[in-house]
Amino acid sequence: MSDMEINKVLAQMRTLAQGIEKPADSSEVSGPAFNKVLGEAINKVNEIQQEATSMTADWERGKSNLDLSEVMITAQKSSLSFQAMMEVRNKLVEAYREIMNMSV
Repeated sequence: MSDMEINKVLAQMRTLAQGIEKPADSSEVSGPAFNKVLGEAINKVNEIQQEATSMTADWERGKSNLDLSEVMITAQKSSLSFQAMMEVRNKLVEAYREIMNMSV
């Protein structure tokens, strides 16, 4: 390969390298932190479960202002939110295991 061809290839590589965007600095990333979002979601699921437990106990005690359909809907919301949280947890554990099994 001649010097002219090598210089041509190097010029092309430099041109391509300039076109590649550099990764964003972590200080430029905006939005809430992942652990904060996850913590808030867990707290919300906990609140929903506590509300469902409270409503169920109140209905069992015979509070007159509660309707059975309201209690059942709240219990279903609690169940669904817990199941969704468990699925997110399972995906996070799966991703963690994948990362841990990667070769460096």
